Amino acid sequence: MSRVQRRQAAPSMDRRKLILYGSLGLIAIIAIVAVALASRVPKAASDAPVYAKLQVGDAAPRFAAATTAGPFDSATADGKPILLEVFATWCPHCQHETSVLNDLYKQYNGKVDIVAVSGSNVGMDSNSAETQADVMNFAQQFSVKYPIAYDANLDVAKKFLQGGYPTIVVIDKARKVAYVDSGEIDKATLAKHLNAAL
Repeated sequence: MSRVQRRQAAPSMDRRKLILYGSLGLIAIIAIVAVALASRVPKAASDAPVYAKLQVGDAAPRFAAATTAGPFDSATADGKPILLEVFATWCPHCQHETSVLNDLYKQYNGKVDIVAVSGSNVGMDSNSAETQADVMNFAQQFSVKYPIAYDANLDVAKKFLQGGYPTIVVIDKARKVAYVDSGEIDKATLAKHLNAAL
């Protein structure tokens, strides 16, 4: 190979290396961005960010919320059992649970205080930050009949959330935890625990 041919071959080898390394770098950047985006939002009940230390028989932590039915404070409630749901507007399990809680709200009206409080900082679209509007849209879209509240600081979630949405807690008249579980819970199970708390 002559000197001229070697000089002409060298730039084409350099160009190939540049294209190869540039392509590998671009693929690495795309992979990093994809992983970051995929890990931003909890996708399932088991991906919830908080696990409060709470067991049946414990004194229930005091909580307060400004609900759609007015202010609610567990410490000054009228001595009835409380069914508390900590939910996320984006959570399909929480969306399904609204029909169960609507039925219980109708069945136990006047006997049990039922209140749902938002417990996620992720909005209904699974991308933006949770707002009061997300909670109101959730209530309207799923025909929520029971009192529901937006909790900007996630104070209630920090006290009650059991690692999954929804978390449901039954608090008896003595303000002790009578039942706690997460995920979709059927009406018969919740009615059994409410009857025991009455």
